[in-house]
Amino acid sequence: MHALDGVSLEIARGEFVAVTGPSGCGKSTLLHLLAGLDRPTSGEIEVDGLALHAAGDAALTDYRRHRLGLVFQFFNLLPTMNVLENVSFPLLLQGVTHGESEARARELLELVGMNERATHFVHQLSGGEQQRTAIARALIHRPSLLIADEPTGNLDSSSAEMVMHVLREVGANQLATLIVVTHSAEVAAAAMRRIEMRDGRLVS
Repeated sequence: MHALDGVSLEIARGEFVAVTGPSGCGKSTLLHLLAGLDRPTSGEIEVDGLALHAAGDAALTDYRRHRLGLVFQFFNLLPTMNVLENVSFPLLLQGVTHGESEARARELLELVGMNERATHFVHQLSGGEQQRTAIARALIHRPSLLIADEPTGNLDSSSAEMVMHVLREVGANQLATLIVVTHSAEVAAAAMRRIEMRDGRLVS
């Protein structure tokens, strides 16, 4: 049995797509392949002109660093840094100046409605605020593809609705393609298109 079996799909630039299906259906494998974290045993994967299946390690690292944004269910924020520092940190790692990194971070915090919380630390934030911070961090290098893995899985309904609103606005403003892996019917309904998976195959 294959984790993915005969999957063939095309997602347009700027499209907002939800990937749904039961646990073990292949959603996470699809996400890992699109993120360049795993390689397919057969077939081809192309993202924004880059053939991921044939790319070397250096090219895949560059892809993840500059062209891909990832949003996780558990936020993965650094507790010793405040909101502004968490968001700007990826640019600092790339050698961008402190001033330029901070300016870009503040621009994104304004976009996700977190500018007034810029000096707060992770333990001072609600779950929804942490996820909005994580979205800003994922966008700091202007990725062409944003992948969100169960972005509302740990949030109450009010916070989840706010996060989905932010994701929709972000996709529209940043011209990024948005792929959301989710179990939530509400999240899937917010997408432009829904892809359902079962047993490693696309069923709708």
